[in-house]
Amino acid sequence: MIRYVAGRLFHRGFAAQILLKMEFTQAKYPDSLQSLNTHLSARSYITDYKLNPLDLQVFKKVSQCNTSNYPHVTRWARHVTSISGTPGAMAPAPVEPRTPEQVQAKKELICRNLQETVGEDRLETILKERDVKIYWGTATTGKPHIAYFVPMIKLADFLKAGCEVTVLFADLHGYLDNMKAPWELLQLRAKYYEAVIKAMLKSLDVPLEKLKFVTGTDYQLSREYTLDVYRLSSVVTDHDARKAGAEVVKQVAHPLLSGLLYPGLQALDEEYLGVDAQFGGVDQRKIFMFAEKYLPLLGYKKRIHFMNPMIPGLTGDKMSSSDPDSKIDLIDPPAAVKKKINKAFCEPGNVTNNGLLSFSEYVIFPFLGKREFEIKRKPEHGGDVSYATFEQLKEAYRTDLIYPLDLKTAVATYINQLLAPIVKEFQSKELKKLSSQAYPVANTKGGKTAEPERPVDISRVDIRVGKIVNIEPHPDADSLYVEKIDVGEAEPRTIISGLRKFVPQDKLDGALVAVVCNLKPANMRGIKSHGMLLCASDKDHTTVEVLIVPEGSKPGERITSDMFTDPPDPQLNPKKKIFEKVQTDLTTNAGLEVTYKGELLRTSAGPLLAPSLVNAAIR
Repeated sequence: MIRYVAGRLFHRGFAAQILLKMEFTQAKYPDSLQSLNTHLSARSYITDYKLNPLDLQVFKKVSQCNTSNYPHVTRWARHVTSISGTPGAMAPAPVEPRTPEQVQAKKELICRNLQETVGEDRLETILKERDVKIYWGTATTGKPHIAYFVPMIKLADFLKAGCEVTVLFADLHGYLDNMKAPWELLQLRAKYYEAVIKAMLKSLDVPLEKLKFVTGTDYQLSREYTLDVYRLSSVVTDHDARKAGAEVVKQVAHPLLSGLLYPGLQALDEEYLGVDAQFGGVDQRKIFMFAEKYLPLLGYKKRIHFMNPMIPGLTGDKMSSSDPDSKIDLIDPPAAVKKKINKAFCEPGNVTNNGLLSFSEYVIFPFLGKREFEIKRKPEHGGDVSYATFEQLKEAYRTDLIYPLDLKTAVATYINQLLAPIVKEFQSKELKKLSSQAYPVANTKGGKTAEPERPVDISRVDIRVGKIVNIEPHPDADSLYVEKIDVGEAEPRTIISGLRKFVPQDKLDGALVAVVCNLKPANMRGIKSHGMLLCASDKDHTTVEVLIVPEGSKPGERITSDMFTDPPDPQLNPKKKIFEKVQTDLTTNAGLEVTYKGELLRTSAGPLLAPSLVNAAIR
């Protein structure tokens, strides 16, 4: 005990000495910064295991200096800024005595739409005296997706209730969870998450100045935190550690020891971030109960735990970064959002396992505020409708007053509204570079970066408007034409077509046609063909019709659909038979319009048509 007190007095004396010596410029007193750097090399704080007023006094002096040459001072200063928000803001702001009605109003806003709250009695006690301090943490592993809007909406509620909110970018947790975040990528992924989370909050009009952002490794590698990890490991059983992480840590046949540490670190974060409560999804419940049990064994108090429901993904299961079919990325373009929503599991009348309804309840309706949820429909399909509450929307869906396509269309519209500012922000060169660095593509054997395989759809096919500027019979084949076609390039392309038995030469001369431009060039009876004309054909291939391109279309203009707008491949790999796979879904409909998976193919002047073949294949 004497040694401990003496040590405390020594540290306070050191801090006082630093304060006396340190002035406004590093140039005059570099020895003070060097002494502080040495002192902090084995400590998180100057005098104690947690932030105290003495740290803030020294920080006020240090913040006026250039600390780039003093890494431990820089780490300490960054952490002081993260934890305290602004220098000197240690204690909660005093509040006027609150009436029971005021306490209840804050409590209702804090607990709105939560699935469970553990420690509600503690919440009321704190609210009578001051505002609550809450933290939400996210492991920086896979790219965030739209399900992250669920906790973001809740953070907005906490801020409206006057809470002090800390966002923890848990980079170390991401590494411990079966190395989902490689060590060399920790900092990059933490930066990516910070950029994404801030963009999401701005999309929801949440003021960032009311939030604190902390990176886990700013304090989780400190001497004091590490000692507490050892202390915790001396009382936690293997069974409890496994049980606590069962819903969060990746489960494998032969788990690593790091996965057993994960719950303990998350529990200790509550103490080291100096909060009253932790917020997370209901899948975190076992870790929260772990913290309730074990923190008091280290002499730390129990915290309040707020739990959000887990919303189903697009496939009906939990939305997950590791399952691309279950999620929508935050930087997906509008066409990709619509495409994924149209594929979503959305059974008519099913209101219990419906990811789109859940997203509407927990994100869209809070985002709309007092505005109504609108569904746009054609008059023949019932006309436009709107709903003031989620309960009204849910009942309308349950009773088949609205159908899956109605709900999908509306949800896609609102999601694109939420994502628009995020997509725009991530068009910057800096954020594109950060994204590629934080989530690099695996290297091939040759050391080159392998591009991720894109889904096979019509966006990969380069279909353009072409104009036939010259046409002649093939000199060596009775069934072929040799055409010169303007597809918007410097010189017309030479293309061979097998239309000689089906379409007269004069009908093609000068015509606008649809041309596939990224096939590998092929020799056809001694002449190389650099593309293919698209035509409609009956089942027996006895009738073949050149597609009608709408008047006003320009040579070189891309032909595509509203849902498939990604850039085409430079050249299709014939071994992968991409065009052949796309062809199976290319048909004409009852109105003679050319479609791909039900989506119209069009130019800026209108849709492509077949002259007479209904429900015909496109070849």
